[in-house]
Amino acid sequence: MTIKLGLTGSIGMGKSTTAHMFRELNIPVWDADETVHRLYAKGGAAVAPVAALIPEAVQNGMIHRDAIKAAISADPTLLDRLEKIVHPLVAQDRASFLANHAKDPLVVLDIPLLFETGADAWLDAVLVVTVDAPTQAARVMARPGMTKATFAQILARQTPDAEKRARADHVIETKTLEHTRADVAKLVTALLDAGLDHA
Repeated sequence: MTIKLGLTGSIGMGKSTTAHMFRELNIPVWDADETVHRLYAKGGAAVAPVAALIPEAVQNGMIHRDAIKAAISADPTLLDRLEKIVHPLVAQDRASFLANHAKDPLVVLDIPLLFETGADAWLDAVLVVTVDAPTQAARVMARPGMTKATFAQILARQTPDAEKRARADHVIETKTLEHTRADVAKLVTALLDAGLDHA
């Protein structure tokens, strides 16, 4: 049986860095954001249906997120219709990933809106990465083009960090790379040992 570990955390908590650490330990990682990028890229499966819904969002054969955001701002009903196109394609990609790794003892599914989309219902365990609020804010504000207003908007859409930690099976604090890497290695060992016990 493959253990499906969900990985999530609010913006600036170190989720992408932590996902990379699992990859360094040869644990397969499926990345929800990366999947959407692929679907939106030239030749991606979402391009044609999105072009039919929001023609101005497709330029040079690829979907531009800024154009989508502008269209949704003008017509909020588009969001629901867009999700009906994109979500099944993302689910299909995830199903292929799980089928391809059915013999692996452990896989990680990196899902930014994990609790918000109810993914915790079908995962075996959930890991939340966290850090104190000042460190989080410093990391996010260092990103190109980030503003306090945008940061506040993103946080408003995400389940609060305290609630995520309360609902998680595992929590890793990402204050330093060394500690995070050590905690990831410990968690992998513990999950693989537990998996062997149930095999």
